[in-house]
Amino acid sequence: MKMWHSLVINAIAAVAVTSVTAQALSRGEDGKYTISSSGIKAQFIPYGATLTNLFVKDKNGDDVDIVLGYEDVGYYAVDPGHPVYNSIPGRYVNRIGHGKYTMDNKTYTTELNDGTNTLHSGNNNWSYRVWNVTSATEDSITFTIQDTPNSSLGMPGLVDAKVTYSVSDSTWNIKMEATAEDTKTPLMLTQHTYFNLDAFRNPDTVKIWNHTLHMPYSTRYLPGDDGALPTGEIATVEPNSINDFASSPDLFLGHAQDDPKFPGNCGGGGACEGYNGYFLIDDAPEDAVVVTLASAFSGIKAELRTDQPGLVLYSCNWMDGSANLKSTQGTDDNRKVVRSSCVAIEAQDYVDGINHPEWGHVDAQITEPGETYTWESSWTFGNL
Repeated sequence: MKMWHSLVINAIAAVAVTSVTAQALSRGEDGKYTISSSGIKAQFIPYGATLTNLFVKDKNGDDVDIVLGYEDVGYYAVDPGHPVYNSIPGRYVNRIGHGKYTMDNKTYTTELNDGTNTLHSGNNNWSYRVWNVTSATEDSITFTIQDTPNSSLGMPGLVDAKVTYSVSDSTWNIKMEATAEDTKTPLMLTQHTYFNLDAFRNPDTVKIWNHTLHMPYSTRYLPGDDGALPTGEIATVEPNSINDFASSPDLFLGHAQDDPKFPGNCGGGGACEGYNGYFLIDDAPEDAVVVTLASAFSGIKAELRTDQPGLVLYSCNWMDGSANLKSTQGTDDNRKVVRSSCVAIEAQDYVDGINHPEWGHVDAQITEPGETYTWESSWTFGNL
């Protein structure tokens, strides 16, 4: 297996080295590109345009790696579980209901890779691809990809896309563009990072429920069915209910653990505890902080700003304890990624909005020939 990993790293390196056109940024012996600022060190690989490590300062001024990942960068390409660690899926993220959508009165069929639904455009989505590195400096890196017609089943037309990651002071910026070159096509992207602000070092818990989560503009959400596909309803959050993270800045992610509905709140035949659903962002002022994730143990807080109309919140229910933590994380007693030990916060447009014209988001999720889809978010890190 190690030999295969080395081949993967070398393949990634070959693509990256031949495509850098800006000031050269040295790739480390571990296969990673590193960008940094006064408050952040971020590391990336071309496979999936993936963030492998994100170091920020904790309450003691120490650098803490707060995102999931693999110690061996070659394993990203061969992990059969493929949890989309900190990468860019596409060209249409999250679920397409029943693997079908209609565009200009023609029905398109997509790969069923999540029960009866399509997830992230199928098993050849952009998180499975080696991207090109087209610009790399000390504080930014740009990855590009060309997605040919039907490289993911049911996705017509040629798309050219890029993501630029940059850091400044204590802020990590992510900006994406994707152009439909010749044909009308679905386009909806996200950055799929998994966080644990304690770096799995809290001796009292390996779970994420001790983190606080505040989403002051998210009083509505899309209820999902048993497979986490939106039903079409738009529901309103009641204060102190399972899905309430708006009424108080001090609500724990696990504040509703004692609610009898909590163990099956995200479906899975009652086996999905916590969260795997879409929250709307309503009436947020420009450049407002729409999410604050924080942990008293590390003292780290993370603030999200985005131009997207909502986000998916997933609390890692399906992590089964088989994946190893990186050497930068965990304790002697905790070396695994276990159930409900992390959280993914994925800014994006309405899940399966392409199949729900009543929501008014179809036009935002289909890009016309020659048009460019854009997406922009940032995370700012500080201390409590």
